[in-house]
Amino acid sequence: MLSRIVVALAGSIFAVTLTFAQDAPSRLDAVQKSGKLRVCTPGDYTPFALAKDGSYEGLDVDLVRTAAKALGAEAVFVKSGWPTLMKDFVEQCDVAVGGISVTLERQKTAFFSQAYMVNGKAPITRCENVAKFQTVADIDKPTVTVIENPGGSNERFARANFKSAKIVIYNDNTTIFDEILKGNADVMISESAETIVQQRLRPGLCAVNPDKPLQYGEMAWLLPRGDVAFKAWVDQWFHLAKSTGDYDRIAARWLR
Repeated sequence: MLSRIVVALAGSIFAVTLTFAQDAPSRLDAVQKSGKLRVCTPGDYTPFALAKDGSYEGLDVDLVRTAAKALGAEAVFVKSGWPTLMKDFVEQCDVAVGGISVTLERQKTAFFSQAYMVNGKAPITRCENVAKFQTVADIDKPTVTVIENPGGSNERFARANFKSAKIVIYNDNTTIFDEILKGNADVMISESAETIVQQRLRPGLCAVNPDKPLQYGEMAWLLPRGDVAFKAWVDQWFHLAKSTGDYDRIAARWLR
């Protein structure tokens, strides 16, 4: 008798929860109604999202525009910054993109979509110094200067792992790699995909073991916390994009 009561009660709770989730307002409906998908991005992170000549380009930009089209909407980009990304996203946007690493700290404030890329942290340095900076211990020395952009997971990784090396925070993420070439810094820690792209864009810089990153990481989009319907749609869109090859076709343009 007691077991039947417990089962019945559990079923009632599930039904109420399901009804609440179905009835709760969702960005899925709001975006389709407005025809606008508001997208927050720092726009300074090649190859994911880069503000350029009044527009945006990159892997995440192409992906989110394609997702918006599937919703019958237009992607409208809102310029943010890494230190203010979470605040800007919560207050102004439906989704945030642009090379965002999945972290438990961010998960406290927002949902993440399913991860679309495994992409750990790797060093990048002048090519003649690759052998010198193979490990965290190699980098964490008083004679080494590490340069990072402010407010994101790169800075957090540096501060958590380098106690002896000098850490310099540089505000322009689009020119930060030039500081290494100029000799103003020795190494930067970033996502392995970015280090591969930057070594192609800037002769003289070399990614250090990007296929064996210093830390496991994933990339995903930020979504509104608690919006189960919207997250389910975005996750399904990613699943189908990867299954049909659409994701690979878009990624091939930026990750080569």
